[in-house]
Amino acid sequence: MNNVKKNIFFVAALICTTTVVGQTKPELKDIITGTYRPKSVSQFRSMTDGEHYTASDDKNKMIIKYSYKTGKPVDTLFNVSTARECPFASFDGYELSPDETRLLIYTDQEMVYRRSFKAKYYTVDTRRNLVKPLSDDKQQAALFSPNGRMVAFVRDNNIYLKKLDYNTESAITTDGKKNEIINGVPDWVYEEEFSMSDAMAWAPDNSSLAYIKFNEADVKEYPMQMYRGLNPSYDDNTLYPGTFSYKYPVAGEVNSKVSVHSFDIDNMTNRKLNVQVDEQDYIPRVRFTTDPEKLAVISFNRWQNASKLHFVNPKSGVSKVILQDKNDSYINTDNMDLINFFEDGFTFASEKSGYRHLYFHNMNGLQVRQLTNGNWDVTDFYGYDPKSKSVYIQAAAESPLVRDVYRVDAKGNMIKLSQKQGTNKAHFSNNFKYFQNYYSSAGTPLEVELYDSKGVKVRALENNTELKQKLSGMDMPKKEFMQFNTSLGTQLNAYIMKPADFDPTKKYPVLMTQYSGPGSQSVLNRWEMSWLHYLASNGYIVFCVDGRGTGARGAAFERETYRNLGIKESIDQIEGAKYLKSLSFVDPARIAIWGWSFGGYNTLMSMTGSDEFAVGIAVAPVTDWRFYDTIYTERYMRRPQDNDEGYNKTSAVKRAKNLKGNLLIITGSADDNVHPQNTYEFTEELVQNNIDFDMHVYTNRNHFITGGNTQYHIYNKMYNYLKKNL
Repeated sequence: MNNVKKNIFFVAALICTTTVVGQTKPELKDIITGTYRPKSVSQFRSMTDGEHYTASDDKNKMIIKYSYKTGKPVDTLFNVSTARECPFASFDGYELSPDETRLLIYTDQEMVYRRSFKAKYYTVDTRRNLVKPLSDDKQQAALFSPNGRMVAFVRDNNIYLKKLDYNTESAITTDGKKNEIINGVPDWVYEEEFSMSDAMAWAPDNSSLAYIKFNEADVKEYPMQMYRGLNPSYDDNTLYPGTFSYKYPVAGEVNSKVSVHSFDIDNMTNRKLNVQVDEQDYIPRVRFTTDPEKLAVISFNRWQNASKLHFVNPKSGVSKVILQDKNDSYINTDNMDLINFFEDGFTFASEKSGYRHLYFHNMNGLQVRQLTNGNWDVTDFYGYDPKSKSVYIQAAAESPLVRDVYRVDAKGNMIKLSQKQGTNKAHFSNNFKYFQNYYSSAGTPLEVELYDSKGVKVRALENNTELKQKLSGMDMPKKEFMQFNTSLGTQLNAYIMKPADFDPTKKYPVLMTQYSGPGSQSVLNRWEMSWLHYLASNGYIVFCVDGRGTGARGAAFERETYRNLGIKESIDQIEGAKYLKSLSFVDPARIAIWGWSFGGYNTLMSMTGSDEFAVGIAVAPVTDWRFYDTIYTERYMRRPQDNDEGYNKTSAVKRAKNLKGNLLIITGSADDNVHPQNTYEFTEELVQNNIDFDMHVYTNRNHFITGGNTQYHIYNKMYNYLKKNL
């Protein structure tokens, strides 16, 4: 296997070094505004039979039923032009009921945080073609019952039940209150760090609804001033700023108290379930098994190095711990979404072997067999077929740089279903007879194709031919994948992008780009077209290193940074700069580094830990982990009271006096994720140490710093800063 991995690694490098010389260079405005963005195809929503799927048309006016086999429409489930009493001209999204007789359609979508949103929901009985509003105002997290005859939803922190047959609405909870009690949807930190947008689950026989209650009354509020601004604009704040205040627990502080409840549909009664957890434990998932008397509840301890799978009876409230997983450092919390329940057992993900693999357990929690095995990581789980006992996965089996789609049969044999080398991601039909494959590589824009269960191509869905033709007439820099050894003996993956007209006799300035956060990857054989390509097209070399702590290289490599975030990651960027200086075509006096979010933090750590960088750009950076949220920070650092030395060593604020090089630091004034406080405290240290720097604040912008002309402005600003200082 090692030889195979090595050969594929260098084939990928060879492919991506081929230079196509054209006549024009990409313009920054075109890159930022999406001129070179590949077209895609929405994931098909498989129907129960696995032979058909639904999709909306490109104008979101119709919902159409298609045949997987032919790709042709066989029915129109909804059309705004013909639906009875339809009050909207188009929609934002939809859900098909499990029994496939009704639709939930939503419009006027309004984002709450990163994943959650409110919207006006409507129900459509496809047999009657009649549109009805779900309720008054806007709703959140609307969820069909399995029989499609009821919808649970959240409004103003309370859960409501709509019985569609009787057109009745009743409140399941009444204690919801802003910044105090939340029912059925997560608080800010759960949503951000556990990737949640709802916290409810229906029993498979429609008898009960389980939900999580968040009591955030004791969590401290974080206020942010909001100004009039533009894109977004708040006219109420024209003369005096307004305030947006929400609950945000920083590392070591109080979290929401969470509890699990069930609502009996027939008796209309609530019951608090007796889940065996400590007060500080997390409960990020509730999910029913195939048995309505077994609600699965997943919990983590505060340090997130131990997880439990509980089975709870929603009627009696009695619970039992079925399975536990432990780790000396932390458990990757995305493992919990690889747990899926079937009649004969459930799949479970763990890194107990040193790599993330899948296991099958019976309903008593006993391991029946290991489903995947090897010195590589399962990177996604697509499903388990109880008939063939096969699992469908995405894995980095051949190299950390690639992703392939596999079927693993009952004997453990791996059959690769994806055909092209690069990054492949699949979406399967319910019967696993078909799958959409999303493929790209460093040299190939996105291609979406439909395959059958044997990996045979059925038809192309989107090849981005027009974009490929456009790119073929341009002088485009290409990625060259490589490895280098640090002075400490660590072998790191990297890529380099040279200008298309590269002259090895010249000396070039370099921008090092990185993210570097735990489990992340920037060095991956996939398509992207960003401002980095613009830089490389205009005389810069771009270099990227995935240092220690990054993903797809096993648990030991990822956890090297545990309790000391930013130390080894910045050392590896410094090692990357030293490696660059050994290359004859690099100007050793003109090396810059940049990053966003964790990448911005690691930029500051690198610049305060060495004098290797002439310029640095840090966007929305964390500057001290004491300022960041509990769930993310404590997973990798534990609490400040458990690891005071680690927090001190990893504080960019405490290292600010050691800053070397020209720094541009950027933040959004309304960043609810990495608060501008991080930037302000760091720069205040620079001021008091008489260190010059440049700073830019974007009004009312969140962590993504978007809106109107903002994206072009920020990237153009960074490019001009490099031109001036590098």
